[in-house]
Amino acid sequence: MASIEQDPVSTIIIGAAIEVHRYLGPGLMESVYQTCLAFELRQRGLQLEREVAVPVMFKGVRMECGF
Repeated sequence: MASIEQDPVSTIIIGAAIEVHRYLGPGLMESVYQTCLAFELRQRGLQLEREVAVPVMFKGVRMECGF
């Protein structure tokens, strides 16, 4: 398994997150950071989807209250 230092996608994600935090600083709403991070990741050539629904399985039953 590759370490984070060797994984180019992880390097891009961490670098983008650091850039967003350095530029905006602390104290804003989470949604602001999410929007800016998505923008920064796209600028760096990554494709992404935001707020994708993930179902929860409970005792073998799919619950539609996922994340």
